[in-house]
Amino acid sequence: MEVHTLTDGGQQPADVAALLASFVAAAERTLDIAIYDFKLSPAVAAPIVEAVHTAVGRGVVVRLAYDRDHALPIPVPPPPDVEKSLVDSLGAEVRVLAGVPDLMHHKYVLRDGRSLWTGSTNWTDDSWRREENVIVIAADAPDLVAQFERDFEELWQKVDVAGSGEWTTTDVTVGGSNVRPWFCPGRGRKLAHRIADAIGTATRRVRVASPVITAGPVLATLAQIIADKKVDVGGVYDATQMRQVIHQWRADGRVPWKIPTFQAVQASGLFGGKVTTPYGPGTVHDYMHAKM
Repeated sequence: MEVHTLTDGGQQPADVAALLASFVAAAERTLDIAIYDFKLSPAVAAPIVEAVHTAVGRGVVVRLAYDRDHALPIPVPPPPDVEKSLVDSLGAEVRVLAGVPDLMHHKYVLRDGRSLWTGSTNWTDDSWRREENVIVIAADAPDLVAQFERDFEELWQKVDVAGSGEWTTTDVTVGGSNVRPWFCPGRGRKLAHRIADAIGTATRRVRVASPVITAGPVLATLAQIIADKKVDVGGVYDATQMRQVIHQWRADGRVPWKIPTFQAVQASGLFGGKVTTPYGPGTVHDYMHAKM
């Protein structure tokens, strides 16, 4: 299993495009792509488009599903800005999924029922130049890919995000490591408790990277282990997006407890907040976007 980390200014979009194009180019039978945001400059897009075109030309079945929009009260996450002409240029079968009431926020590619590209990064120039992100590639993981294929097929057939992924996944071994995927929104609540449990039962070290920290079980558990001072804790988040979240919490009478809880995490000095550019049409997307 390969893990690539992207940093703000640490690489060029062309470098990531070349990596993705090489993954796509190895396809022999199928490529299933689920992506939230897909908008690349022509030079960056060129090797990816060429790789997909060549794959289609040799008989590879390529399917692409993407999110159309969202109706969230604040831009967390920022809405997608998929370039339809770029999608059309691929020559793939396409499904457009409405991001209401739930986002299709996936970022994965499944190759030949055996290989997986996933992680936190969207397919945009800024995602590959200005954001912190993680890319995970599993070249030989058929048991893992089979579970992603079930999720993709559900989205493809139903053309509806709501309730997708609401089934029990299984542990598999990839490169000697035990791995289990969880798919949202269907398993979102259980996943939040699973993450909280992993944090709460840590005995030595916890590191968290997330644009926002809003899930109640995770937030409360972080505050508790920080207060206990028995585990080495640290993390990063997007300070600009969390300010927007706190503003929303204040307007929502159901979750006032989350504000002082997050402020306790913040006041510990153990988490760093990246000050980023607020979302707006045409603004740079320099978010702290890694999720791990």
